[in-house]
Amino acid sequence: MLSLLLSAMLAVHTMAVMEVHVPEQPVVALYGSDALLNCSVSLLGPFNLTDLSVFWQLTDTKRSVHSYSDGTDQLTEQAQRFANRTSLFPSALPLGNMSLLLRRVVVADEGSYTCFVRVRDYGSASLWLQVAAPYSKPVVTLEPESNLRPGDEVSLTCEAYGGYPQAEVVWQDGGGRNLTENITTSAVATEEGLFTMTSVLKVLLEPNSTYSCQLVNPLLGEEGNAFVTITGQNMAFPPVALWVTVGLSVCLLVLLIALAAVCRRKIKESCEEARREAEEARELEEEESKTAMQLLKS
Repeated sequence: MLSLLLSAMLAVHTMAVMEVHVPEQPVVALYGSDALLNCSVSLLGPFNLTDLSVFWQLTDTKRSVHSYSDGTDQLTEQAQRFANRTSLFPSALPLGNMSLLLRRVVVADEGSYTCFVRVRDYGSASLWLQVAAPYSKPVVTLEPESNLRPGDEVSLTCEAYGGYPQAEVVWQDGGGRNLTENITTSAVATEEGLFTMTSVLKVLLEPNSTYSCQLVNPLLGEEGNAFVTITGQNMAFPPVALWVTVGLSVCLLVLLIALAAVCRRKIKESCEEARREAEEARELEEEESKTAMQLLKS
């Protein structure tokens, strides 16, 4: 019946076309909340509701979303997935307000909706419904978590779930530099159509480095940031460097001991030589004294 009515409305093309107003910009509705699809007409005067027909349908598939005619809702041809989720505003109909309330919005509701209105004249207009769902707070994990050495390649994984549509993940270092070259980002949809975003950043490890993961929902804007800082305290001291340090320390100690021994020997030799020179000088002096005494006696 609905298709026949719509065909009849389109067939009478010689009739004056009623001006139907809908939002030019897409209507954004949060997942699980209610969406208001605004539709209004400019009426030339009062009319009887029994003369009013309002048809909401999916633009592409032409499936019925909600129908009203003869002063009451006509839902026999309504698509099953919209059952018990749609309603008009009866008290606002005489004022030209043909808006549709869509309850408990899901991802599958996203798309184009057409509002057909007929009183004495007819008209139609289409609007676009977009669904948005906020993501969970991003969480960043580090792999591996231990036995890290400077220069090692590590993987930082940023994950957020339960959002829609797919989000953009932006990585930055502590200086605010964008790190897009080393990123791998994937999105996995649940049965409800919501996404889990996973982004992996590979970097060469440096001590005291900070990395941030920013999630940007194209409909809701920035949703959250997560930071991770890798400090020297979280990094195991490299085993090779440890043995090199120990070896150098031992070598230095041996060198100091050897140097001390050499110095001690040199000092001892110097002292013995000085003592010998003193004895030789004393003996020479005694010999000269003896010679002088003998000369005096003679």
